[in-house]
This record gives sequence, structure tokens and C-alpha cells, in this order.
Amino acid sequence: MSNSEQQQQQKGRRRKRDDKVVRVTKMAPPPPTPIQDIEDIASSFSEDETQKLRVALLNWYDINRRDLPWRRLNHEGSEEEVERRAYAVWVSEVMLQQTRVQTVISYYNRWMEKWPTIDKLAQASLEEVNEMWAGLGYYRRARFLLEGAKKIVAEEGRIPKVASLLRKIPGIGDYTAGAIASIAFKEVVPVVDGNVVRVIARLKAISANPKDSSTIKRFWKLAAQLVDPLRPGDFNQALMELGATVCTPVNPSCSLCPATESCHALSISRHDNSVAVTDYPIKVVKAKQRHDFSAVCVVELLGAEKMPEGNQSSSRFILVKRPDEGLLAGLWEFPSVSLDGEVNSSTRREKMNRFLKRVFKIDTRKTCSIVLREDIGEFTHIFSHIRLKLYVELLVLHLKEGEKDDLLKSEDSETTTWKCVDGDVLSSTGLTTSVRKVYSMVQKFKERSFPSKQIPAGKRSRMAKKT
Repeated sequence: MSNSEQQQQQKGRRRKRDDKVVRVTKMAPPPPTPIQDIEDIASSFSEDETQKLRVALLNWYDINRRDLPWRRLNHEGSEEEVERRAYAVWVSEVMLQQTRVQTVISYYNRWMEKWPTIDKLAQASLEEVNEMWAGLGYYRRARFLLEGAKKIVAEEGRIPKVASLLRKIPGIGDYTAGAIASIAFKEVVPVVDGNVVRVIARLKAISANPKDSSTIKRFWKLAAQLVDPLRPGDFNQALMELGATVCTPVNPSCSLCPATESCHALSISRHDNSVAVTDYPIKVVKAKQRHDFSAVCVVELLGAEKMPEGNQSSSRFILVKRPDEGLLAGLWEFPSVSLDGEVNSSTRREKMNRFLKRVFKIDTRKTCSIVLREDIGEFTHIFSHIRLKLYVELLVLHLKEGEKDDLLKSEDSETTTWKCVDGDVLSSTGLTTSVRKVYSMVQKFKERSFPSKQIPAGKRSRMAKKT
């Protein structure tokens, strides 16, 4: 084979190889385009979204924020002024948990007048604090406030300035720690409460269960992305304020919202009539409430010098302190016993008699004379997880000579704490809502039955024989 023929053959092989490469390249499928999951979209705010929301919410907040007493304290100033602001934020945020703003304002003002600093609060007793808190509900909050103040004063003397240290104080969780740290000390940390969850769920159209732990973590992550680094406290308050006043659960005022351009829920609702902004976040079915029953006996002790007229101003009432743990821990109430369902009056009375005899040595047949005993009504008091039905009776007693001393030495005094309160000061004593309602029922019963404020002797004798 000649040299020219060999060269032609080599060129042919090269062309074949090149053609094969080209054919293989043409047959290779293009790389797949990644598809962004809807959950990934809802897991973060873009940098552009973040900046727009910060500017929009802070501008709106500067114009529309409510004038609230805990917002009037100086943001700047001496260390003492900053400390007082941190304390004020702490008190207000704890009171605002599960309670309306308008209800909190008067309680907050009275609290700060009595205990203007954390040092003053640390010197208070639990009974004083509970009395100040009476009617605000969720009494464990008040106890934690006191315990936290005592711990801070005893150990550091100053409220910690960062959320990680604030969380070590009794009763301070992630939300309260974030609020104090960002509002009082300008730490760039988020806060997440019900209002913030609702706003973010609508901004990102998050349909996941807002009570689920993984969803809660996502809300904290999103809130952390949004916090303004220069005005963290104001931004957190703006987010909460928006949820409280504009982006409300039932009738949101979308036309007044500064974040409409960034709201995915609003955008979806405009393109799909079957979807509403209020579909976000989804409604979670509440746990079924437990039904409990209790018999309450308002025991009124009359002074011997006022018999037989029954003058009410000289009477005293027995109050019992609840156990230090559990529902309404450490609070005062009229003597009460738990019942196994809806039982009749005689069963309730029999159980109450055993309680009175065991705790106070009150024996309605031996140690005292019954002036009056009457069932005066019933009502249901609703807690977050319990429906408590209370049967109320009034028991007016005159202790026999010498029995008063024995009553003060009852066998159960070591396990049951109780006291006698004068009738003319009982109405001004700090009592829970349900206890105040019981006392109100007693007063109304007396007004209806004895307009002259005297218990007729005939009535006394009939009731004594009946019981």
C-alpha cells in the first residue's frame, strides 16, 4: 500500500471516530432541572423579601403602635433605667400571656406602683403577689415572676441581658427571653407568640399544623431571619402588633396591612375563591375539656355577742389555702371538696360535713349550733382544660362556748393551711374570679332573703332542726 493510500485510510478512521463522538453527544439526555419543593419555598425569606418587610413593618409601627404604659419607659439612659425597662417588659409580657391588653393595663399599673423595681418585688410574699394578681388568671405566672425576681436578686442582682441566660430564670421561656433581650437590651433575637405565628403563616402560606414541634421550629427560624439588626425590639413588637390589630384570626384588615405585597396567603386567595386568608394557619382541634365537680361551703362564724340578731358585720369567714402544686396552687378559697360527678344535695352535704369535722373539728351536731344552712346555687367555671361545676352552699354557725380554741387546734392543721377573715374586709381581699363569684352569690342570697340584714330567729331554729 502506497503512502497516499495509508494517509487516506487514517483520515477515514478519524472521521468515523469524530462522527461517533458527535452521535453520542447528540444522544445524551440533558441534565434534570431541580424542582424546588413547596416546603423549601416556605422555609425562608429571600433577602429582598426580608428588607421590604423590615422597612414596611417598622414604618407602619412607628405610626400606628398603641400607647401602652410599658412602652413609655426610656430606651436609652443609665444602667438603672435600662434595668427598669427590662423589668417592665418582663412583667408586661408575662401578664399579656393568655390575657387581653385592655385587661392587663390596670393590673400592670397597680403592680408597678407597688413593686417598681425587681428588688422591691423580691421582698414580697407569695400571698401579696397572688392578691395583686387576683382575677388575672393563670396564677402560676405570678408565682414564677416572684421566684425569678428572688433568684436574680440573690445571685446576680441584675436581669441578664441575653436570651440564653434569661431562659435559666424560672418561668422565662423562649418567647419571654426573646422579648426582654430584644426590647430592653437590643439583642438581635426573635420572638414567636400566637400573633407572630399567624402573621408568618400567612406571609408564607404555611398550611402545616402550627402546634407541631417541627412547624414551631420553622416559625422560629423564619422569625429570626426577619429581625431587624438595628431595631430588633421594635421590629418584634411590630410583628406582634400587626397580628394583634390587623392580621387578626377572624376578620383581618388586609387593606390596612403594610405587608400585602409579601403575603402569599392573600395572593392565593385572590386567584382561588375557595381559599381565604383566614385558612392560614390551619385550625387545630382543641383537646376535649375535662369535666370536674366540686361542692363549696361558705362557712360564716357569728360572734357570740351578736346573737341572736345575726348582725353580719361581726361575722368571720373561713378560707382554705390550696396545695402548693396543681391547679390554682397556693391560692385561697372557701372550703371545698371534690365530687364524683353530679351528686344530690344530701351526698354533697355529707361529704362536706366529714371535711369540716376533720380539718376544723366542726361537728354540726356537737361543737356548734347551725344558724342557717342553705344551697344557694351552682355555676360552671371554665379553665383552659377543665370545666369545673361548683355547687355552693352557705353555712352560718355559732360556735359553742370554748369551741373556738379547739377549732384553732384542729388535727389537720399541719397539712391544711386556713384562716378566718372578717366579713367587712373579705370583699376587698384578693380572691380568684371563681371565689369572688361564690361570695357574690352569698351576698345576693342574703339581700334577697334577709333585706334587713338579720336572720330571723324562726329561720335559725328551723334550719337547725333540718340539719
